[in-house]
Amino acid sequence: MRAERVHIVPRYNIAPTQSVPVINVGQGERRLSLMRWGVTPAWSKAALINARAETITSKATFRRLLLQRCLVPADGFYEWKLEGRKKTPYRVTLRETSLFAFAGLWSDGGDGERSFVIITTSAPTTLQGLHDRMPAILTLADQHEAWLSAPLLDALALLHAYPGEVNVARVSPLVNSPRVDDARCIQAELG
Repeated sequence: MRAERVHIVPRYNIAPTQSVPVINVGQGERRLSLMRWGVTPAWSKAALINARAETITSKATFRRLLLQRCLVPADGFYEWKLEGRKKTPYRVTLRETSLFAFAGLWSDGGDGERSFVIITTSAPTTLQGLHDRMPAILTLADQHEAWLSAPLLDALALLHAYPGEVNVARVSPLVNSPRVDDARCIQAELG
């Protein structure tokens, strides 16, 4: 795998439009490069940050990107739950592994800036009380390889609700600000 000069530092709070390390295939080889989270189609002023697995083959914006698949390395993600009049952040991690990847699609904006979307799928019943959608998670090396390079139908078969166990922990509302990006964001709160 070829890596651009990417200085990787721990991140605790990644927000749309920020650049993060992404693994994709370019010129026949795997590469790790920084890409901006959010693809902006020519018809829109707003960036699209997610693509629904169920509709990526029928939506023109995503259909053209299906041969430009990528992996977004992660160790967890956040969801917010409306509790009373406020949204409370929760961090979701996997019980079976601490590192995994989200399935994604990437785009070269023509100006040299690459961007990506994360593919979402229905959430398993264990997360339904928190949110009905979640990122499509790939945990195994053969899943990573298949997502990046398998024929399209084989790759699409990987996009389903995560079958394993998850941990859900309420975290600090500091995560609500993209300016806060330190370990306080992932510390579980009591109560």
